Amino acid sequence: MDTAERFARTILNGFESYFAEFQNITLATRTRFENADWSGIQQSSIQRIDLYKAKTRQIYQCVELIAGQDLRDFQFWREARAIYAQLIVEHNNFEIAETFFNSVYCAVLKHRKIRDEYAFVFSPNADMPSADVEKVYRTYTLEGSLSDALQALLNDYAFAIPYEDMQRDIESIQEAMLNSVELGFDATENTQMQVLEHHFFRNKGAYIVGRIVSGDRSTPFVLPILHNQGGAVFVDAILFGSDKVSVLFSFTRSYFLVDASRPAQYVLFLQKLMPAKPISEIYSAMGHNKHGKTYYHRCAFRHMTNTNDQFSVAPGIKGMVMSVFTLPSYDFVFKIIKDKFTPPKDMTREQVKAKYALVKKWDRAGRMADTQEFTNLAFARERFSDELMQELREVAPSVIEEHGKALIIKHVYVERRMTPLNLYLRTATDEQVEEVMDEYGNAIKQLAAANIFPGDMLLKNFGVTRHGRVVFYDYDEIVPLTDCHFRILPKPRTEEEEMASTPWYSVGPNDIFPEEFPLFFSGNQRARRVFDTLHSDIYEASFWTDLQDKIHTGYVEDFFPYRREFRFNRQPNTISESV
Repeated sequence: MDTAERFARTILNGFESYFAEFQNITLATRTRFENADWSGIQQSSIQRIDLYKAKTRQIYQCVELIAGQDLRDFQFWREARAIYAQLIVEHNNFEIAETFFNSVYCAVLKHRKIRDEYAFVFSPNADMPSADVEKVYRTYTLEGSLSDALQALLNDYAFAIPYEDMQRDIESIQEAMLNSVELGFDATENTQMQVLEHHFFRNKGAYIVGRIVSGDRSTPFVLPILHNQGGAVFVDAILFGSDKVSVLFSFTRSYFLVDASRPAQYVLFLQKLMPAKPISEIYSAMGHNKHGKTYYHRCAFRHMTNTNDQFSVAPGIKGMVMSVFTLPSYDFVFKIIKDKFTPPKDMTREQVKAKYALVKKWDRAGRMADTQEFTNLAFARERFSDELMQELREVAPSVIEEHGKALIIKHVYVERRMTPLNLYLRTATDEQVEEVMDEYGNAIKQLAAANIFPGDMLLKNFGVTRHGRVVFYDYDEIVPLTDCHFRILPKPRTEEEEMASTPWYSVGPNDIFPEEFPLFFSGNQRARRVFDTLHSDIYEASFWTDLQDKIHTGYVEDFFPYRREFRFNRQPNTISESV
């Protein structure tokens, strides 16, 4: 066996080890859910994210020893890639195995010369394995009554703890199905429920995901399962339609833990439920964010190849820390850290990168956008407008390199494009202003409940998604809520203190005065008036300190990825249920 083959097999063994451990972490989640071990589920999610980098570092040490002086020889990598491609031809998860090879390559070569001859920029097999989706779902045919089919379904997806009241849940689901205009349910023998075989776990919920097929019609549905406080579970709602399922799998939420030994089978099934959602995001939503990044890059390359519009500066108020650009025909934006930050911002590039890494691991609560981080990303220089090139040369010259017709960006974040909230408000109707300002308040409160204080809560730092949700996307000032010191503004004791242009009282580095938050609405009094009627409690220090007290006790908040009106006759009992 020559060196290149041992090298390739070592990387494949590293992938197998990674995937097995990934699955083991995931498999323990069901028991954690049954035990109501919410902090354990959160830690498992973080552990799984950290696992990938740990495994690539471990394999780096092995391949460094095996390859010796050939480690950075591109001809050697060409040979190893060809051998690896043969090793994984029949592999069930070859697409994720290719991504693992790429990660080892990038770790060794520092993201230089990422070419298809040395790594798997594109797959020699296909973007997706030819997976038999029928093997990963159960089918419930309405041969008897709808009630019988639902009972069989709930029995099959039961936990080691009992249902609070299964018959009540069956009746609630049945009533919702029969009354849904969107579903247009026809309970005939030709109607089937096709349900993915394993639960999806996240935060404090378990989700049963499937579709109802009747003739040539197919409607996605999800059953959220929650704990009560007495050691039992209940079905909280039923969600119908692609839009509601898409919100559940949103790029603004933490990754699911789901037992999928062949992820592509689940991805293909889910893509049928959510045809508007990129496959890259579905992989990421299942915890395979590194392969989601690979899939995204392949799709992005094809989009750039098949279009000719120019990159331009993103609309909106320019940031103090990031320079943002976009492509009119593309649903993503590109964010570059500036070389020098606009005062009063006072931090380093590494501190900003650390904030983005924190967001990747945190429970994003449906209110922070996931990002893909790229190093040495190559673009066609001719696609960049003169205005954009001028800005990049002025604010981030150290991050760009021009090589002939190519523009190399040494470090960039990519995230889904949203409409900046301040721009959205300019043309919003009174009804839209009320809805979006309620969303804005909910976003702040849910971030706080997830132990995140966003810091700079200016309207320009929030975006509005296609589903009308408000999402935070400016991470340079985020800190754990428990690190903050919320204070009431001291009352002036003299006329001189009252007229002073600077604070006459001492202010610590972590001191925050919620009474000053109305300043975030400067220039938009219409939005301010609406916000004050809905969420004025955030102006009170006690709102924030009460949340801190709950977090200190170990309490984990519920974050519902659906509106409260979809719940089955349950009164809202947390701030997160206002969405």
